[in-house]
Amino acid sequence: MANHLLRVAVAVIVLALSVAVSAQTAQDVARLRRAAEAGDANAQYKLGQMYGRGLGVPQDYTQAVAWWRRAADQGDADAQYNLGVMYANGRGVPQDDRQAVAWYRKAADQGVAYAQYNLGRAYDLGLGVPKDDTQAVAWWRRAADQGDADAQNNLGVMYENGRGVPQDDRQAVAWYRKAADQGDARAQFNLGRTYAIGKGVPQDDVLAYMWFNLAASRSSDETDRQIRDTVSARLTPQQRADGQRMAREWQTAFEKRKQ
Repeated sequence: MANHLLRVAVAVIVLALSVAVSAQTAQDVARLRRAAEAGDANAQYKLGQMYGRGLGVPQDYTQAVAWWRRAADQGDADAQYNLGVMYANGRGVPQDDRQAVAWYRKAADQGVAYAQYNLGRAYDLGLGVPKDDTQAVAWWRRAADQGDADAQNNLGVMYENGRGVPQDDRQAVAWYRKAADQGDARAQFNLGRTYAIGKGVPQDDVLAYMWFNLAASRSSDETDRQIRDTVSARLTPQQRADGQRMAREWQTAFEKRKQ
């Protein structure tokens, strides 16, 4: 059972932290443009969002980049992060991992968790920087400490495999659990796997089945369901029912926490 390390770039251009862009009429756009041209960094950022998403203006990545750059040059952390994404994906600019890293770093130094995560990913894969597990762990830890579930899961993988940190199964489980408790399917799978094989926790097929059930309900990966069913075959009918009940109870509590 391979552990799941998230290595997909965070390609969302619009941050969860971003100020909502509501200006969509021609009059609103004109007013925002005047403020942006006068040097208002927040207006520049919003105008970039509008071009990036095609809100009130035709979608135009080149224009999005131009306005985010003006905001980023004034120190706007969200614009800096978005520029990193654009360079990483070659949208509105030629693809350039070094430039992506440079902008991620500016945003990460200001505390943007998505940028910290992506900077960790760059070091993990050697994109725009030399591959460096220690740096990957350092940046993922900063994002994880802000509650980023992807970073928390990846820290678990690094501890489990002794990459960039001393190998420590208990620490791996602790980080998997933090991400799993946020509903992250990869971490729920990884936590189920640790219970299935008794790695960092006492072996417990019922708990493994519970976590595999939760992961499978959030994942389109057929392998996850096959592994869940393999564990299920080891259980008695009562144990299987207990695992399903525990998964339902966890899901109910999770949904209440999100309200």
